[in-house]
Amino acid sequence: MITNRESGTSVVEVAEGIYRISTPIPEQTAEVPGGFTFNQYLIADDQPLLFHTGPRRLFPLTRDAVAAVLPVERLRWISFSHVEADECGALNDFLAAAPAAAPLCGAIAATISIRDLADRPPRALADGEELALGRHRVQWLDAPHLPHNWECGYLWEPTTRTFLCGDILTSPGSEPAITEGDLVGPIVAMERQMSAFARTDATTRRQLERFAQLAPVTLAAMHGSAYRGDGARLLRDLGDQLCAT
Repeated sequence: MITNRESGTSVVEVAEGIYRISTPIPEQTAEVPGGFTFNQYLIADDQPLLFHTGPRRLFPLTRDAVAAVLPVERLRWISFSHVEADECGALNDFLAAAPAAAPLCGAIAATISIRDLADRPPRALADGEELALGRHRVQWLDAPHLPHNWECGYLWEPTTRTFLCGDILTSPGSEPAITEGDLVGPIVAMERQMSAFARTDATTRRQLERFAQLAPVTLAAMHGSAYRGDGARLLRDLGDQLCAT
């Protein structure tokens, strides 16, 4: 569903009750071959959760896309992987639009940034801690420096076996919304161009193996296509190729 024809912002359900909101950035503007996307993921439930806010300047587009699924004021949790403009740049805009909403993040992010940056106190989750949303539930998984930032972490939704994996699977382009094809090649090619991973081989392999053992079916990437299929295999292949570069 296209929610803004001028920008190309769209909403696609990638797992039951989980929606990818995506705004494409043209190649000329993004300075990335094939272009780039900013994706957010909305879990529609009794306590709706938005993972990633998108940059502050894209807030009107993201807000309208959320509204195509449910009233923005119903949002309960505004969550993100780490502190960066595309992760939480529009955090306070969403808090203003949703009176009952609160930030949801890892304990490190809450301590070093969000208790000061956010207009409302955050709910801080410890590594492995779960939060019920209704039919869905999410589990916070610490992932320091994967791919970057000390406070980095991700959300696992076990009911749909969806891993909200943020920047780990960053790839160029905006289509398709969800793919069953090869993503490892484009991800590694982009990493060679951007050098976004602050990694050591042992740390990267250990963290990716932890996520592979979840056996995810859907990998909800922040940039580029989401993936559906054998998520464990993809994460292990990615670790092999990243650590070989």
